[in-house]
Amino acid sequence: MTRLKGMDILSAKQFSRSDVMELFMVAEELRREFSGKKVLEYARGRVMATVFLEPSTRTKLSFQFAMKRLGGDVIDFDVSTSSLVKGETDVDTLRIIDGYSPDVIVLRQKKPGFPDEVKDIIDAPIINAGDGWNEHPTQALLDVYTIWRELGYVDGITIGIMGDLRYGRTPSSLSYLLSKFSNIKIYYIAPKPLQIRDEVVEYVRGRVEYRLVENVEEVIEELDVLYVTRLQKERLPDPSIYEKLKGSYCITKNMLMKHKKIPIIMHPLPRTWELDTSVDTLPQAKYFQQAQNGLYIRAALIKEVLVI
Repeated sequence: MTRLKGMDILSAKQFSRSDVMELFMVAEELRREFSGKKVLEYARGRVMATVFLEPSTRTKLSFQFAMKRLGGDVIDFDVSTSSLVKGETDVDTLRIIDGYSPDVIVLRQKKPGFPDEVKDIIDAPIINAGDGWNEHPTQALLDVYTIWRELGYVDGITIGIMGDLRYGRTPSSLSYLLSKFSNIKIYYIAPKPLQIRDEVVEYVRGRVEYRLVENVEEVIEELDVLYVTRLQKERLPDPSIYEKLKGSYCITKNMLMKHKKIPIIMHPLPRTWELDTSVDTLPQAKYFQQAQNGLYIRAALIKEVLVI
């Protein structure tokens, strides 16, 4: 694949179906290669800068592990010891980092749309690792990759996306990416104040079949996949909203066992009260494998963006 060479990866919308499937093939090949040799030579002499202006565990670590296992080097930007604490702007900080000529910058910022704002003043390819409530395109890639690996297909699935769909960034990117496939049905499962944003609905309308519902048990036996998300406390405009909605939805083993069919259970993590640890013992629980899959799909993306 050469189409992604040197591209800024800003949105799940920019991928075609063929891009996604080719990335899955590259990820599968890298999975085999990593199992035989811990560190490869593909990225020897290349440098990735990870610039996370908002906390992260899985995304940051999987990108760093991916680059190191491809044979490259990682320079990690530490917000707490940077000039940002002295009042330097995030744009100036990025221009400084870019001036040191990294081969790729992995950027997380709490401001929605920020990667798109700076792409034209930054020479290195930018990979959006999450921009506030807006998008998280590489999370969507690993989510759909996990579905493909677990079910063997993506076309024709019925998925419930549950939780904080308004302030979470993973439901939007996942919706955009799934819309590249055929005969997809999405149930958006959330209390009304947390339902999916209008711009997401506008994008998927006509591309997927969708329905807004409040009660997961109303549709659970129709689902192939249940994708659970946490209430985004840090993004809510009013702390009282969190207290009002806390505990308004929760997946437990006992609840799932009441039903004839249990779908694959996924979660982008971290989880809080919305996904009980009792679910971990079920064979349908795939969220830890989902996180592990991030290493392979992000390694594939790095490989294709850098053409290594």
